[in-house]
Amino acid sequence: MAVATVTTEPLHKPLRKKPLPAGRPREWYVSHNRRLKAMRLAIALLDAGVYQPSSADNARIRAAAERLAIHPPSDATCRMVRALIRHGR
Repeated sequence: MAVATVTTEPLHKPLRKKPLPAGRPREWYVSHNRRLKAMRLAIALLDAGVYQPSSADNARIRAAAERLAIHPPSDATCRMVRALIRHGR
């Protein structure tokens, strides 16, 4: 009789973060970090069962950010999260 083992350990090693390239305009870094934040929030919402952009209002996205201990996203980031959910299927 086989016994199933449940683990909370990650199945893979997390990727090492590399420093961002130097010399880019400030707007590039702002948009890059906004895209990363939007992706983290979209993944969290999809994991929570939010599959339609219409059900991901700003309040729900900001609540997900609070659960993930992420600074509350701006309206622009919330729009980006909805766009990722819409086009990420």
